[in-house]
Amino acid sequence: MTLAIACIIVAGLLPIVSAGIAKAGFRGYDNRNPREWLARQTGFRARANAAQANAWEAFPFFAAGVLAAQWMGAPQDRIDQLAVLFIAARLAYLGLYLADKATLRSVVWAVGLGASIALYLAKSF
Repeated sequence: MTLAIACIIVAGLLPIVSAGIAKAGFRGYDNRNPREWLARQTGFRARANAAQANAWEAFPFFAAGVLAAQWMGAPQDRIDQLAVLFIAARLAYLGLYLADKATLRSVVWAVGLGASIALYLAKSF
């Protein structure tokens, strides 16, 4: 397994981590209606839930980018570096979302998006 494929696995788990942060340690969590319960949350729980949604949105573009880069025969070290950059950006994004640092969060979101786009172009540079 390449490092980039391992990053796809990590990226696929990040939304679940975000959801766990939103739900963890709260006694009033309603597992019968988790989405309704999450929609009523505030503060860091609401931000963790929003980060979860964004992680699901970012995942397909990233995963397809890794697979496309590999299919096109881009250098594997370049693919791995871009995949690790994406994961680092997504982890920073989650931390900044939880900390309510909106501007910096947007910057690292753009870094992650740029890494995903670069995967599609990885054979070209």
